[in-house]
Amino acid sequence: MKTTVRSERRGRSGARGFTLIELLVAIAIMAVIAVLSWRGLDQIIRGRQTITNAMEDERVFAQLFDQMRIDARQAATDDESGQAAVSVSGSVLQIVRQVNVPGSAPRLEVVRYRVSGGRVTRYASPPLGTVGDLRAALRGGEGDGWSAVPLMGGVGSISARMYVPKVGWTTQMNDVQSAITEADNNLKVPQLGSAPLPRSVTGLEVSVGATSLARPVVRVFLVGE
Repeated sequence: MKTTVRSERRGRSGARGFTLIELLVAIAIMAVIAVLSWRGLDQIIRGRQTITNAMEDERVFAQLFDQMRIDARQAATDDESGQAAVSVSGSVLQIVRQVNVPGSAPRLEVVRYRVSGGRVTRYASPPLGTVGDLRAALRGGEGDGWSAVPLMGGVGSISARMYVPKVGWTTQMNDVQSAITEADNNLKVPQLGSAPLPRSVTGLEVSVGATSLARPVVRVFLVGE
């Protein structure tokens, strides 16, 4: 009888609850785990957002440079355009390119890349079939019949350099005009024959600086490749 009473007392004394200090320690540990988990999750979300933004910027850059590469590759000759087929004036890049219209003879098109309000827009004239139409498009602005396609936003700056044989990379249109004049004078020399006027610009370097990038992105294109 005495043994039974003692065993019951031992069982009751061993089944005790948590103390206040133990509960506070457990709550503190759970709070620390929750904070660490939240920070880790927040870093993962921020990392995914950064990667998503970088991929979107890369896609936009690729679209812009692919279009520039096509325009530079299809650039007309200086003979066909009556002036430098590739020209740079301030923040405007202009290319006179060949365009094939189904059911008609090849024509020319004036393309301009302009930066306005931090956005690069590609303007393109309608296909030009006469010299008069070409001269009017080169002298005038982007009027009726011109298409305007926004290609990229968030642009801080854009610049271009042209590669002129015997001169190298330059931003001066005087170098381009001098090359055209020299090539035209060489054609007047009888022993040189009547070869086509060589291109004054054979390469194009474009640098685009975006607000989301630490450094500008630079691409080089061949002209009339």
